[in-house]
Amino acid sequence: MLVDREGMWFRVLTARYGDGGGGIEDGWFGEHISKKLGDGSNTFSWTDPWLDEIPLCERYGRLFDLAETKSVSVTEMSLLGWGAGGVAWVWRRQLRVWEEEMLGEC
Repeated sequence: MLVDREGMWFRVLTARYGDGGGGIEDGWFGEHISKKLGDGSNTFSWTDPWLDEIPLCERYGRLFDLAETKSVSVTEMSLLGWGAGGVAWVWRRQLRVWEEEMLGEC
């Protein structure tokens, strides 16, 4: 339901309770429903708000723009190794020094 906004349950709940006018996070739905990270297989590392309620694509927009793979799950990133030198990070070009520092923060 959190992923498929055209699905039946999403349509039923928004028809009944509304979507708050500003999107899924606002209004009744956002106040009563939350997503748990779990094992991370259904959570996208860049685009889902799984860390501090802000998606990494917003917090680290420059890195997101440079990332080759934008729709990878938290589990996949973890398995590939997202630490220093991990192969989870694939960039369109070599990162500049300040971008490397941003990656370290990320």
